[in-house]
Amino acid sequence: MTPTEITLHQQSRMLEIAFDDGARFKLPFEFLRVYSPSAEVRGHGPGQETLQVGKRNVMITEVEPAGSYAVKLTFDDGHDTGLYTWEYLHELGKYHDAMWHDYLTKLEAAGESRDAK
Repeated sequence: MTPTEITLHQQSRMLEIAFDDGARFKLPFEFLRVYSPSAEVRGHGPGQETLQVGKRNVMITEVEPAGSYAVKLTFDDGHDTGLYTWEYLHELGKYHDAMWHDYLTKLEAAGESRDAK
């Protein structure tokens, strides 16, 4: 699966992506940041994830192609180490609601906030 269109909507803080299978998703910048595929966020194995907090107002400042299989997103908090493959972006779109619910549950359980301190 390959994207046919990628649009950054700065005002609404959404990355809109359409795929050749007909799927189209609008992914919030905050969601993309807290689910970054980087080792800094995901760790190097199950259970090593680092809960991302205070990312409600994060912005994407740059989208760079990474070969023909992914994009590198640069966020205004300095994070730029995740390569978002087309497959991963499709997965994020497809499972957005469940993943977002899971994130909010973990945030609440940790007594943390989406807002920066």
